[in-house]
Amino acid sequence: MTTTVHRPHRDDVLIAVGGLLGGLLLWALGLDIHPEQGFEPRWLALLPLAAVSAAELLRRTMPNAALAIGCPMLAADQFTEGNIATIAMFTDLVYAAVLYGTPAAARRIPAVSMVATAAFTATVLVVYQQVEAVLLGLAFAVVTVAPAWTGVVVRTHRDAAEAARLRAEQTALLAEMDRTQAVTAERARMARELHDMVANHLSAIAIHSTAALSLDDPRTTRDALAVIRENSVDGLAEMRRLIGLLRDSGAEPAGSASTPTLAGVDALLAQARTSGAASGLEFTLTDTREESPPLPAPVELAAYRIIQESLTNALKHASPGTVAVALDQDGRMLTVGVTSPYGGDRPGPRAPGSGAGLIGMRERVALLDGAFESGPVTTADGAKIWRVRAELPLGEGSGKA
Repeated sequence: MTTTVHRPHRDDVLIAVGGLLGGLLLWALGLDIHPEQGFEPRWLALLPLAAVSAAELLRRTMPNAALAIGCPMLAADQFTEGNIATIAMFTDLVYAAVLYGTPAAARRIPAVSMVATAAFTATVLVVYQQVEAVLLGLAFAVVTVAPAWTGVVVRTHRDAAEAARLRAEQTALLAEMDRTQAVTAERARMARELHDMVANHLSAIAIHSTAALSLDDPRTTRDALAVIRENSVDGLAEMRRLIGLLRDSGAEPAGSASTPTLAGVDALLAQARTSGAASGLEFTLTDTREESPPLPAPVELAAYRIIQESLTNALKHASPGTVAVALDQDGRMLTVGVTSPYGGDRPGPRAPGSGAGLIGMRERVALLDGAFESGPVTTADGAKIWRVRAELPLGEGSGKA
């Protein structure tokens, strides 16, 4: 087992050397504290001086041990002709023990110094029976109580500064975490927007371009190229809108004319009918909502994107049949449902899928604290369908009263 040896701090070495040299100079000049007592030999005053100087080397690394050395050396100094440097360095040991010692020592030393001062003053008064003995008590307080409470004040300010620094670091860390989360959330939002805006158009382009290549029919090719051109133009417009948002503020203002709303669902269905005709798909819309105040912009955008992505998935994967879109509003809940035939053979070309659409829909609903489910189900008549259902809370001040 190895023992760690703490080297004295550079400032402690300077204090120890300075105190020792100063004490030697005072001793050489004969500037003793109480020369009238006539203690002999005179060099005995250098022993406490040297011991206290050595204790100064431990004032920062082992403050309690340094004070333990200083106390008997201060008492020993009283039996010599005395040296002011010894007393000055002792006061520094008291100060350092409070400042650098343990919290328990920082609490006890000031109290012990006050009790010791009171006991010393009372003892001197009893022994000498003179009021002037109070001055000795005051001198003792200057040597013990004053440095102890100075250490308390400095330690309190130091601890407060350290606590403020830690709070600042914690605040900076939390701010960085918030910034990272905000960046991640914004990237996810933009990924959802990009997927929902472009995937529908690209899927239609893929389906019709495949049809144009596989069927040697001029009319079919012209119709496919018309749909491809329409979706290309619409996709380009959507991309320009998204790029404009990114360049301006990165956020789409509520109520903006460019923000899709449920009023555009009919246009989505019309486009889906054109793209899905070759695959034997029909599209219907059932809107049972009663007339009510406008929906919150985030809810309306989420509902629109869920319908858009569900129609895109139906164009990619649904079997021939009817794709049904349903909208309902009950109290403060908007319900969006899309069902499509599932599991059968499908004529015409297909477009590949990545699964990102379902993830995006689930994320949109989660951001609004709603409920989302998707997957194959079997109807009462035994038919298999793929169902998407989202419940979107409207929040306060929106929807039906």
